Amino acid sequence: MKKIWSKILILLIVLFVLIQFYSYGRDHNNPEVTYKVKWDSDFTKETFFNACADCHSNETKWPWYSSVAPVSWLVQSDVDNGRKHFNISIPEGLREANEAYEEVEKGKMPLAVYLPMHPEARLNEEQKTKFIEGLKATFNRNESGDKSEKHN
Repeated sequence: MKKIWSKILILLIVLFVLIQFYSYGRDHNNPEVTYKVKWDSDFTKETFFNACADCHSNETKWPWYSSVAPVSWLVQSDVDNGRKHFNISIPEGLREANEAYEEVEKGKMPLAVYLPMHPEARLNEEQKTKFIEGLKATFNRNESGDKSEKHN
C-alpha cells in the first residue's frame, strides 16, 4: 500500500512540474494606461485600487501565486474577463462604468475567490455604501462633461 501512495505522490509532483510549462505567469506585462479617472474622492480611488483595480485596470499587481499553475490560469482568466467588461485604464473600457456600482451593490464584486488573499478588499456595510456612492459620483457623467481625462 505504501508503494502505491509513493507512486501517486511522485506522479502528482511530476504533473505539477509539467503544468508549470503552461502557466500564464511567466510574463505579466500590464498594457499601457491611456486614461486616468477623475475620482470623486480619495476614498473611492483607494477602495477601487484595493478591491477592483487588479482585474479592472491595466495596473494589476501580480502576486507570486499568479505565476504558479493551475492558480495562474484562474488569475489570468479573471483579469482578462475583468478588463474585457470594465477597464478604467482605457477610454473604451468605461462603456459599462455605470454598472460598476450595481455589481458591488449586488455583492457580485469583488469576487469571493479574490477576498481570501486580499483582505483589504473586504468592505463593511458602511464602507460598501460609501464606495457605491463614490462610484456613482465618479462614473455618472452629467452636463458639465466627462469625469475622466486622457493620460499622456
